[in-house]
Formats: sequence, structure tokens, C-alpha cells
Amino acid sequence: MATLNGIRQFKDEQDYREHFIVQSEIDKYLPGGKHFIDDGYINRTIAEAEARPVDPVRIREIVAKSESTCETLLPEETAALMQVTDPALFEEMRAAADRIKHKVYDNRIVMFAPLYVANPCVNGCRYCGFREGNARQRRRILTMDEVREEIDVLAGRIGHKRLIAVYGEHPKTSTAYIAETIETIYGRQVKAPKSGLPVGIRRVNVNAAPLPVDDLRVLHQVGIGTFQVFQETYNRKLYEQMHPAWSVKGNYDWRTTCFHRCLEAGVDDVGFGVLYGLCDWRYEVLATILHTRDLERWFNIGPHTISFPRLEPASGTRVPEESPWLIDDDTFARILVIMRLSVPYTGMIVTARESPQSRNRVLDHGMTQLDCSSNIAIKGYSDFSDEAHQEKERQQFMLADNRSIDEMVRYLAGRGIITSFCTAGYRCGRTGGCIMDALKTGREGKFCKINAVLTFREWLDDFASPETKAIGDALIEKELAGIKEWVPKFYPSVMKQYEATCRGERDLFF
Repeated sequence: MATLNGIRQFKDEQDYREHFIVQSEIDKYLPGGKHFIDDGYINRTIAEAEARPVDPVRIREIVAKSESTCETLLPEETAALMQVTDPALFEEMRAAADRIKHKVYDNRIVMFAPLYVANPCVNGCRYCGFREGNARQRRRILTMDEVREEIDVLAGRIGHKRLIAVYGEHPKTSTAYIAETIETIYGRQVKAPKSGLPVGIRRVNVNAAPLPVDDLRVLHQVGIGTFQVFQETYNRKLYEQMHPAWSVKGNYDWRTTCFHRCLEAGVDDVGFGVLYGLCDWRYEVLATILHTRDLERWFNIGPHTISFPRLEPASGTRVPEESPWLIDDDTFARILVIMRLSVPYTGMIVTARESPQSRNRVLDHGMTQLDCSSNIAIKGYSDFSDEAHQEKERQQFMLADNRSIDEMVRYLAGRGIITSFCTAGYRCGRTGGCIMDALKTGREGKFCKINAVLTFREWLDDFASPETKAIGDALIEKELAGIKEWVPKFYPSVMKQYEATCRGERDLFF
């Protein structure tokens, strides 16, 4: 192991496995060796909730607490919500979840795209197409020129402003490479097809392996957005079965303390997620609450986003088809409602793993972000062809929703939902602890509504089909009328920025 510009370098995969984890950075957040994911406590909480008859009065009190305070619920309160099976009572919960979503985020859905940058990996996750030893997977690490080619499509042809860049865990794609790709993405500008105006990516979130504090500081300096790590499963025993002990990912404590290190390093926003279908969903939901509350205890900051991926078919594995814990669409919808009530302030991401029917169904269940026009093959955007699309051997898993961004924007607008391409809060410092109170009180949602209108205007003029532009124009008129009624004194400033956007100015925000 060597050091270059403050970043540790590893001579090979074995050197990486043996020396990458920094034990002291685990111990710091597990004082006395006690882990915040308490297996016995979770199982007792589930058992006690199961043994107690559902009390509608108590359920309504819990829902009212969530709606009024926007504070994370106690695990016992979440466990009570999980026991609700009566359709009428659950509908009350769903309606409250939708109201909370509108209070915190208004009627926006934030749009993003995944960009898979590299798929070599030193880990052996049993359910994953990227795992080491899967001879069916075609391995590739994008060069910086290839990254630019992907951005030319994502920003220049599709119109995305926000990405989640995804990396396998490997010494060739560790921190220095991630930092270089982020800088490359931010540095690429291309012309929009309709207006000819310059466009580019304004927000790069990252899904990567857990990193040490010093590495996370490097990524913070190059402008990383949210650092997203999926725990896969919080159940330690099952986690160890799915992730071999010889792998870096096999260290449960290193992975579960990742977000503590992120916040210590100055990375303001972190993104949670488990892989639903690996374990009992009730266990995963309660463990997510415990993880959230521990971050709040240490830093007064919880997850900026929580994602809800389900196991999907992948190359070289039967785990996604054979797991005993697979969940159906009804259970998936329940999970979203329960999580919106349990962590009211967080963003909730439902990706194109889900079918169009599933994603359409849960738009009013508390979700706030989705992706579309997605391609998760390595270099899948610039090398796209109908024949190569959705090849198991080129990607981590299979997608179910292949709608284009134009189709999705039009569908959302038809339901009265504005598509937001806004990234203003991150440039204004409304992140991390600074945004928590604003989210809980609903103030941030109002700022974001205004900025959503401006970025939606950009996208419609730069990329939309005539049919989508027509329905989008009508929605913007309605939104502007609402802003005028909500903030009449501020409305002239809003219209000044809006009219400048219509004239071709870009990236204006409040």
C-alpha cells in the first residue's frame, strides 16, 4: 500500500482487501462494541407488535404525530403501523403519507438517471451480477473520454441534470478514479437539441463502496452530492451468508458505520437503502429506523434519501428467484407508506427496477424521486442499441420500467405532478443539517417548487416533444398561479427569473 496526493493506493486486489478497512473508524461509532442495529431488540419489537391487537386509536395517534412533527418515529410506533391490515385504516395512513410528502416536498417528483461507470469488483455478493468470479459478466472501466460520451447523451440528448454515478468496489476504481469522474462529469457541456443552448450535469450523487474519512473528504472537495450506500440487509447472520468473509463487503460493521464517516468528513447528504427480498421486510424497516435515529443522535442529521430496490434477476445467480423473502407489489406499497410516516422528512426513491404499473401506483404513497430513460449497462447510453439493451452480461441486474423521460414527464404532468430538475439547494448550502428544519416545517418545499418551475421550463424548451410541451406548459401556468397566491410579494421576482428562463437564460434559481 502507498499514498498519492493523500489517497491510499493499493498494488493489487489482495492488498486492497487486507488494508482498506480502517478499524478505528468503526470503533469510534460503536462505543463499547455495542452496535446500534440490535438484533434482539428488533425481533422483540416485531413479536410484541404482533401479539398486540391493532388499536385504530393508537394508529391514528402515531400518524398524527408523524404529520404534525415530521420527526422520526420510535421503532415501537413503526412496528405498530406494520400490523395494520384493515384496508380502510391503511388508506388513512396512505393519505397521511401523501399529505406529508406534499408538506415537505410539494407536488414535485425529482428526476435523475443512473450512470454505471465501472463494474470490476473485489466482492462476492451472492445475488449480484457484478460479483467477483461471475465469468458471465463483461467487465469494463470507463475512460474519461467515455464518461464524456455518456454525458453527451444524458445531458445533451435526454436532458438530465442529476446523476447517480455507480461504481463496483475495486482498487482500480477507488477514490482517485471516482473523484476524476466527478470532475469530468461536471466539466462537460453540450448543446440542447431544441434550443441549442449549453446544458450539463449539475449534481453528481455517488453509489459506491464505504470509504474511510480521508477519502470521503476528497470526494466532498470535488463536489459530490449524496453518498449512497445500500446495506442490502441489516440482518447480520443473513448478511454474512450473502457476503463472504474474505471480501471487504463482508465486514458488516464497516458498512453500517459508513454514513457516520460521511457526515464526519463533511459530506452533507447520505442515502440509505436495503435490498428488499433478501430478508423479512419488517426487520429491514425497523433496522432502517434504528440506523436513522443513530445518525440523528450523533449528528442531528438523518438520511437525505431512502431507496427501495427489490431483488431483480441478475447474471450468474439464482438468489433473486429463490429467496424466501421476496415481496409482492402490495407489500412494496405498504413499505413506502410506512417509511414515509416513519421518517417524514426524507426523500424516497423508487427506481426503474419497478414496473411502470408499480411506479404509477405508488406516486401518491410518499415517493419523491424516480429515474427514467435509464440504462445500467457500462457505457449503455452512448453504445445503446435495441439489440444490446437489457443484456444481463452488461449490467448488475435487470430493469422493468423502460419509459423515456419524455413519456414520464408527460404522464406525471397529466397527474398534476411537476417534474423537477432542480439542484439549487445544493449550490445554496441548503443541505445536511441546514436543510433538516426547513424540510420538517415545509419551507424547503416552497423554495423547491419555485426552482422546479424554472428547471421544468428549461427542460420543456430544450428537450420536450410537442405533445409533452403542451401539457407541461399548462401545468406551469397552474403552478405560477399558485405561487402568486402563496407569495404575492415575491411573485414579481419569480416572474423575472421565469421570463429570463423563457428568453434562454439557464440555471437561474432562488
